Amino acid sequence: MKTSAWIGLAGFVLGALLAGGTATWWVGRASAPEGHEGHAPSATGGEPSQSTRYFCPMHPAYSSDLPGECPICNMRLVPIEEEPAELEPAESRRIYRSTMNPDEVSDRPGKDSMGMEMVPVDPGPDPAEPAVPGYATVNVPAHKQQYIGVRSAPVERRTLQEELQTVATVAYDETALSFVNTKIAGWIEKLYVDRTGQSVRRGEPLLEIYSPDLVAAQEELLVAKGHLERLRQGGALPRAIEQAEALLVDSRRRLELWDVSGEQIRTLEASGTVTRTITMVAPVSGFVVEKTALLGKQVPPGENLYRIADLSTVWVLAKVYEQDVSRVRPGLAARVTLPHGAGSSYEGRVDYVYPYLDPATRTVDVRIVVPNPDGSLRPEMYANVRFRGPAGSPSLVVPNEAILDTGERRIAFVRHPAGTFEPRELTVGLRTREFTQVLAGLSEGEEVVTSGNFLIDSESRLKAALSGMGGGHKHGG
Repeated sequence: MKTSAWIGLAGFVLGALLAGGTATWWVGRASAPEGHEGHAPSATGGEPSQSTRYFCPMHPAYSSDLPGECPICNMRLVPIEEEPAELEPAESRRIYRSTMNPDEVSDRPGKDSMGMEMVPVDPGPDPAEPAVPGYATVNVPAHKQQYIGVRSAPVERRTLQEELQTVATVAYDETALSFVNTKIAGWIEKLYVDRTGQSVRRGEPLLEIYSPDLVAAQEELLVAKGHLERLRQGGALPRAIEQAEALLVDSRRRLELWDVSGEQIRTLEASGTVTRTITMVAPVSGFVVEKTALLGKQVPPGENLYRIADLSTVWVLAKVYEQDVSRVRPGLAARVTLPHGAGSSYEGRVDYVYPYLDPATRTVDVRIVVPNPDGSLRPEMYANVRFRGPAGSPSLVVPNEAILDTGERRIAFVRHPAGTFEPRELTVGLRTREFTQVLAGLSEGEEVVTSGNFLIDSESRLKAALSGMGGGHKHGG
């Protein structure tokens, strides 16, 4: 009996212990947060470190204290190294931000103006009002500066010369173009210049034309000349001689009006023989750029047979955008270069700014007169033009690479000690190939970032968005 009693007591105690352990296991399982089963507390007994947070590169407003993927676009979250700070309790500082518009925030959960759920973010401590809305001052460690290739240059004073570069085409000098045509009807019986592109000199014969009207006019001149000579030899009255002289002058004048040269008329009077054809000569020196004259062709009065261009001077028509037209004026020096030229350049000056705009290209033609003694500038060639204005007074300048143009503002980042980069909004003036004049926003001697500033710009915008510095509006009260 005693043995049975001890066995029963031992079984009761063992059952109680097993029952207690099972109950404790169930209670512990029920009190553990879902998704954290089996996780042991940290060695220090505190929460995991919050010094590293993660954000989505495509949606900067979304951040998390755990690595993973963005719930919006499934991109891998990247870490942000935040400076440790004493923060208020999370519940009192949590805000909600639109995933599509980081500037739209709310102090309570809900949907944004596009109907999408807003996500919670921790804005961190309230920063001071930024000097440039939408940007924040950022700190970049030295090793990161070296990794992204940050370089800077000082703000200095320089004398800038106004420059403007654009494209152009070479054109004929319209004042050096000449047409060759006839004022009488006739037939071409001989061609001396029979191809386009041929070079001609002033007075050089071009063609011979037969015209019955010209033959009749020559005969009339010879008759008038003979009649005057007979009157003078016969001792006629002075009035009759005067009338005969007037008739001779009218006959010569008629031939001159038909472009018969004075030398040809003198030859006709000296020989006393009517010529079947009259030779037409080049009125100017140049190149034949158009030719319609053909052997045997019947020519009506006024038809153009040749077009001759003098290429010793050409026009260069530069295309200047409408916003730059005010910078160009007659007399401004210009240098013309050819895209394929081996360093050769041509100097000229602005002769005329056309008063109308090309609606297709939004440009205004600017005419530059350029000497072309060797004929290397040919009409319809493409060219590059650089206008140069007078040098101004010394002013503050920065390298062009230091300025980020957003379309509405010009931003530069000033480099301070300890890896701090401050955004500044600039007012700029004259711009050359290398430097831009700064009218406001910088001081002489300050260092501005010239390389790596796009990455610093992104970091500054991101910090501003995460800190609520984007100038956004409250949503949902």
